[in-house]
This record gives sequence, C-alpha cells and structure tokens, in this order.
Amino acid sequence: MRFLTAFGLTVFAGLATGIGGALAFFTKKTNTKFLAISLGFSAGVMIYVSMVEIFQKAKNALTSALGNFNGYWAVLGGFFGGILLIAIIDKLIPKAENPHELKKIEDMDVSKPQINNKRLLRMGLFTALAVTIHNFPEGIATFMTAINSLEVAIPITVAIAIHNIPEGIAVAVPIYHATGSRKKAFWLSFSSGLAEPVGAIIAYLFLIRFWNPVLDALILAIIAGVMIYISLDELLPSAEKYGKHHLSIIGLVTGMVIMAVSLYLFI
Repeated sequence: MRFLTAFGLTVFAGLATGIGGALAFFTKKTNTKFLAISLGFSAGVMIYVSMVEIFQKAKNALTSALGNFNGYWAVLGGFFGGILLIAIIDKLIPKAENPHELKKIEDMDVSKPQINNKRLLRMGLFTALAVTIHNFPEGIATFMTAINSLEVAIPITVAIAIHNIPEGIAVAVPIYHATGSRKKAFWLSFSSGLAEPVGAIIAYLFLIRFWNPVLDALILAIIAGVMIYISLDELLPSAEKYGKHHLSIIGLVTGMVIMAVSLYLFI
C-alpha cells in the first residue's frame, strides 16, 4: 500500500508538466505574479524540509549506525553528492535547450506558428529530453521520501509539481512553433514528466533488495542535496525572473512557515 501511494504521488508530480503544456494553449497570458510566488513557495517548502527534516533524519540514522564521526561524514558525503549529481546533469544540458531557460505563454503565438522550423523543433525535442533527464532524480527523490514519510512527501510532491509547470511550457512553446501541432506540443510536454514515475520504479526495483537503515539514510541525504540544488539553482532564479524580487521572497518565507507548522502539528 505504501508503494502504491508513493508511486501515485510521483506520477502526480511528474505529469504536472502536462499542466504547463495545457496552459500554453488555454490561457493568453502568463500569470507571472502567481508563478513567482508559487515557485518561491516551492523553494521554501523544499529547503525547509530538506534541512530541518530529511537531513536531520539522515544524520541521526547514520550516526546511530556508524558512530558520530563516520556517520557525520557519511551524511555530508551523501548530501553534497546529491548536489554534485544534479549539478552534473544540469551542466551536460546545452543552455538553449535547458528547461530552466524560461518561456512565457505569450511566446505561444498561435496565429503565427513557424511550421517546419528545424531549429525550433530541435530545441523543443532537446528541451523535452532535458526535462526527462531532470525529472529522473526528482522522481527518485519524491518516491523515496514518500516511502519514508507521507507527511513530508505530500508537500514535497506539491512543490515539485509546481516546479514542473514552467518546464511543460518550455517544452510546448518551441514544439508548437516548429510543427504547428497543439497535440504534439501537449503530448511531448505531458510525456516528458513520465521520467519521474520511471525513476520511482527503477529506485524500487534496484534499491529495495539492498535496503537497510544505512542505505535508507544515505538516500535521504542525497535527496536533501538534490532538493536544495533544485531550490537554489532552479526555483528561486525562476521565481525572480517571472516576477519581482519581493514576491519570490514572500513565497519562500510562506512555504517555510507552512512547513514549520505542518511538521510541528502532524509529525
């Protein structure tokens, strides 16, 4: 039952890219204020949960199992290893196709589709591939967090889902302009999020047989690092680009406050 719930949350988070793709066709203007606050909120949730809950849980488990010295260095290795992993993935993706190079719905000029533009098609396909690659470790993070604690996983799922909406827009805009097909643009943006449930399945199949308290804690440390990097490198810069500085900070602090209260009340 826990597996199905964790997997369901991962599917929901991943397929939020389809929401971004749909927004590109059914709304005429990007609500930049909403996105700035929402992305800041997501960053606040992920930063607070990663450092206050996930990192501390991993540290306590590793120091109990390995001793204070070895356990502390193990949690640091896992944490910064997670940051390094997602940073390498980000570095390998060309800037032009990086899903974090923002696009707005206004860029989706439905009256002037640039059909058969090979450069735009290449950009759209590579953006879809980039989103897929990025979503893979995010899927593992969402799934493994849910396996450990549903109370923590639910807000993390919402945060990652919000984070995936602009990525769906980033895929849909160039694909539409290249092909003139709304259907292709939507389905590519939608399917690029499937990497998250695929990541969850692979994590389950390959990690569960080796599962023990030490591996569990190391995975949590890596997840904390991945989510901190996503927050600082993707969510906050995106929030600032979509809106004014103070809107992203308001969202950030609001996310932290809500998580602080939630963790106190429900965990």
